[in-house]
Amino acid sequence: MSAEVKQSPSLVLASASAIRRTILLNAGIVFDVCPSRVDEGSLKEDNKSLNANEMSALLAKEKALQVSSHDDRLILGADQILEFQNRQYDKAGTLKEAKVRLQTLSGKTHDLVGAMVLAQKGSVVWKHQSRAHMHMRSLSETAIDAYLRRAGTGILASVGCYEIEGLGITLFNRIEGDHFSILGLSILPLLAELRRREIASP
Repeated sequence: MSAEVKQSPSLVLASASAIRRTILLNAGIVFDVCPSRVDEGSLKEDNKSLNANEMSALLAKEKALQVSSHDDRLILGADQILEFQNRQYDKAGTLKEAKVRLQTLSGKTHDLVGAMVLAQKGSVVWKHQSRAHMHMRSLSETAIDAYLRRAGTGILASVGCYEIEGLGITLFNRIEGDHFSILGLSILPLLAELRRREIASP
């Protein structure tokens, strides 16, 4: 009796993001993970003139294409940029930087600009962009310090220094936009495309 050959998943996530993995898993998608090796810092430095929409789209595309260069399956690249007063922000490196970030955003509205790209065999075959408006309530220094103590270093994985699926939700008065795009992956349009490709359940 011949051994059963295990078929590899048709989709590969080009990201190490835990929340993106969770979103896909909760949606019942079978996939592999192969984080891209794109140098985001250099890419941003070389493309300073791009706006947030263009930058997030470029980063998602380059991540997908980098993995696609050595894997013929369907590759999902994703990126998210925080835009505030026409400036783009990277993730904070320390809790001290996170405090400054939250003080900057306190009482104001910023945008989370997301992009997803599907690539196969070196070509982009699908793309999607999203924008969410995040209305942060006015936060005292005491409130920010208390939040950072409770939330811990996990928030450094979020460009806004908050995890909206956890304590981060307490920082906001109002949110306009798709919940999943805020988390980092617009799952509904992605599912529609994966169903069209018979990768997701009909």
